[in-house]
Amino acid sequence: KRFQEPKAERRPWRIWFYDTSKQAIGALFIHFANVFLSDLTEEDPCSLYLINFILDATLGMLLIWLGVKVVSWIVQHKKYTYLVFGEYG
Repeated sequence: KRFQEPKAERRPWRIWFYDTSKQAIGALFIHFANVFLSDLTEEDPCSLYLINFILDATLGMLLIWLGVKVVSWIVQHKKYTYLVFGEYG
């Protein structure tokens, strides 16, 4: 996927690795959390896994988006340049 980015805008390998590793760790965490939670029911565990996945993909993303907006506003308001999202120094 990195090679699909325009050459002028392509992130360095280290930053690309930081971005993709955060996504992979988050996906692994939610997968194992869903497997654990779906195992708690004696009904159909697949349906509970699907419900958890859908909630994470909708409400979870909305909460993350709101959190990023709030933190970005605070960082900009307080002028914390070292906490800007996407800036790795």
